[in-house]
Amino acid sequence: MTRNRGDETRERILSAAEECFNELGYEGAGLAEICERAGVSRGAFYHHFPSKQAVFLVLLERWLAGVEEGLAAARASAATVPEQLTVMADVVEAVFGAGRGRLPLFLEFWTQAAHDPAVWEATIAPYRRYRDLFAGLVRSGMDEGSLRAMDPIVAAQVLLALGLGLVLQGLLDPDGADWSNAVREGVAILLNGMQRPSL
Repeated sequence: MTRNRGDETRERILSAAEECFNELGYEGAGLAEICERAGVSRGAFYHHFPSKQAVFLVLLERWLAGVEEGLAAARASAATVPEQLTVMADVVEAVFGAGRGRLPLFLEFWTQAAHDPAVWEATIAPYRRYRDLFAGLVRSGMDEGSLRAMDPIVAAQVLLALGLGLVLQGLLDPDGADWSNAVREGVAILLNGMQRPSL
């Protein structure tokens, strides 16, 4: 019972902090405001989190963990590397769904990463994992003969640039296009250049 209450309190703090960061920015979101919205005392806050930054990093880690889980599931559901990349494009739809209405929070992640080494490290580590994952996929595709010879790191960087660029556009202008379709078409365009021609 106590554990459930503690979990509920922690979730209320995270939810309130996300609202505050989204509305007021990281600097503008004070601990007093977060506690008031969560309906907790400062003592309860510090029981669950050592600092406002710790809450911020948990929110960032949750978002990135969801993306990674989606990519892993997509990868497991297809046989060849081109098929895996095509299925992975659908993961971006979930990213758009999670991000709708949260542009300020995502911009806060990037802004804080530019100024705070701990946030930068928490942001760059998953990026490097994604880069390595896609580079590994490209190597596998070359080994299986479905992809032509190329620099796997550069190919991974281009794939990430496509994904991140379209996510940012989708957050800035959510109704400006069918962003999920744009991701699928973008991956298809890249794969057209990456795949080994059929004989």
